[in-house]
Amino acid sequence: MSITVNEAPAPGGYRGVFRVREFRTVFAAHLMSVLGVVVAEIALTVLVFRTTGSPLMSALTFALGFLPYALGGTLLAGVADRRPARRVLVGCDLLCAACAAAMVLPVTPVAGLLALRCAMAFVAPLFQGTRNASLADILGPGDVYVLGRSLMRMVAQSAQLIGFGLGGLLLTVLAPRAAIALTAAGFLCSALLLRFGTRSRPARAAAGRTSPLAGARAVLGDRRLRALTLLLWLPPVFVIAPEALLVPYADGIGAGTAALGVMMCALPVGTIAGELWAGSVLGPRARSRLVVPLAAAGLLPLLAYAFRPGTGAVLAVLLLAGLAHAYTLGLDQWYVEAVPDALRGRAMTLLSTGLMTLQGVGMALAGLAAEFLPVHVVVAGAGVLGTAVVLLLLAELRSAGPREDRPQMPTEE
Repeated sequence: MSITVNEAPAPGGYRGVFRVREFRTVFAAHLMSVLGVVVAEIALTVLVFRTTGSPLMSALTFALGFLPYALGGTLLAGVADRRPARRVLVGCDLLCAACAAAMVLPVTPVAGLLALRCAMAFVAPLFQGTRNASLADILGPGDVYVLGRSLMRMVAQSAQLIGFGLGGLLLTVLAPRAAIALTAAGFLCSALLLRFGTRSRPARAAAGRTSPLAGARAVLGDRRLRALTLLLWLPPVFVIAPEALLVPYADGIGAGTAALGVMMCALPVGTIAGELWAGSVLGPRARSRLVVPLAAAGLLPLLAYAFRPGTGAVLAVLLLAGLAHAYTLGLDQWYVEAVPDALRGRAMTLLSTGLMTLQGVGMALAGLAAEFLPVHVVVAGAGVLGTAVVLLLLAELRSAGPREDRPQMPTEE
């Protein structure tokens, strides 16, 4: 499977990425907004539960962080390319800051809190897609971009680990609405950083009206881009099964809450370690060569669940599955090289939308399967089925060959 890559790694590795002033600004803004979202999720869930006393409403509050993704990513994807990136990013941050500030008001009813949560989630895929596309403008589409994307992913993973603990700690000293006020401040700071710390660049595509699905058709209509997109979308659907079912599995093997907490950290810790290794030690060519073997073998550790492993073995399995995620760096390079510049914002928005939506689908399907089958069988089955899917996608990617014709731009409608 051929792909064009640069011979040499980015000068200075991850340190080299931080030498780019604009990236440092985007990185700081990303850290603020991600931590703010995690703290808001915890505080808002607690606030709704204390107000209603309903576990269903509390769970619904958390779910609303995922449900509007598909709708927002579909309807707003065209904005990512047809408006200047800085304007889109700052606008999304200000909207989220306003929503969080409205949540702080004591007069805001529960229905209003849920609606505001939906609004924040609705614009999230547009923000993420625009930011990821603008990284290629800031860093260039080469190896420095790949390492920049990797850093942003690791921040998101680390922020979830740290943010949940930080959010729980904050709620011991602050009321939920006061914690949400910090979220509003975080979004506002992110908006200011992006407005005054990044360059104004023109839109990638001409302004005009297009069908919301036109960008998706342009991306998914190209055989190679479709295979790459699915290869980024579908493995997380299966690898999320052990995480989604970790609580009932831990209960079934008699693991305590302390062991459960450690096991919940294993997969993200492995993912971060794998990306750090690939980004720090390997060059672009080596990362490209590892895409196929790591992607093909990445879900195989889940087969160990067939033997109903104990806590230590589960930790090893989840760490290995996380480490295999290092293939994403090479896949990122293939993807950015395959996407035309004028479609980059829509492609990245579509990618973010699919990732978030399908992970939610994967959680739901794993839970549904566990209603009828033992948990260890469901996770092992996810490893088998997921490996088969990945092998089929890799075969399709090989058949598609290198890109020769770029996908056509969506026509105005």
